[in-house]
Amino acid sequence: MTTHELQQEILRLKKEKNVCILAHAYQSQAVLEVADYTGDSYGLSVQAAKTDAAGVIMCGVRFMAETCKILSPEKTVWLANPMAGCPMAEQLDLPALRALKAQYPGYATVAYINTTSALKTECDVCVTSSSAVNICRALDADKILFIPDPNLGSYVAAQLPEKQFAFYHGGCPRHMIVSAADVARAHAAHPAAELLVHPECRAEVVAQADYVGSTTGIMAYAKKSAAREFIIGTENSIVEHLSFDCPDKSFYPLAVQLTCMNMKLTTLPDIYRCLLGTGGEQITLPDDIMAGAGRCIRRMVELGG
Repeated sequence: MTTHELQQEILRLKKEKNVCILAHAYQSQAVLEVADYTGDSYGLSVQAAKTDAAGVIMCGVRFMAETCKILSPEKTVWLANPMAGCPMAEQLDLPALRALKAQYPGYATVAYINTTSALKTECDVCVTSSSAVNICRALDADKILFIPDPNLGSYVAAQLPEKQFAFYHGGCPRHMIVSAADVARAHAAHPAAELLVHPECRAEVVAQADYVGSTTGIMAYAKKSAAREFIIGTENSIVEHLSFDCPDKSFYPLAVQLTCMNMKLTTLPDIYRCLLGTGGEQITLPDDIMAGAGRCIRRMVELGG
């Protein structure tokens, strides 16, 4: 089958089987074109909870499928490619988190949504890149242990000087690798372009940005801006998507390294096989994980919307 023929077959099957397809913004354009909803991990999970579909296919990584299942326990949830994980979500386990919490008694533990469901069971609240500042501000705690990304945590801390922060020294290996030297090279090549970056990037990169925000925030800013050229400091698929959405504007990757191979694992054939019942992985979680992580996620909804 051609790409178009496979897409048409996926569209037919998802309607026949009453399945909703969710695609994270870091997926390929071909995958986005068959999705019912696209966006960031939290936004997709909210959409999954609202849909009347009996089943949900997550085209993203494992922690996203877990969040989706927690917010939609009555639905069947599949991860399109079972190998798609998130190095940042998996770099901290429960024993390490417990040891870290012991070093910072009296601190509220805030988990970036890019964490496993097991970790969320022992955190007070989770946050997204777009809600982290508001949620940490709203917390009735002056001391915050922020896991696992110190770059996002430091970005939040800089805006909340009245609070004391401690961090786990992990982070997204893709965003973490980009440096001020990459910014200098990109600006030299495209001097008229605005720099839009994700707060998972290092402080030396964030400090030079014209806009700092979540993936969906970056895309919305680029679409509305009067500027004609943009350097994109997040996963490189966003360069592709914005080029489709705004063909009259020019978009450039900040660095080649900003390519998430885990996100690139999911393909149209993965989705097709999932719909046929011969691929994908159905997500199931123990009751204690569902309850504990659910508490953490619902607290995020309560404080940050």
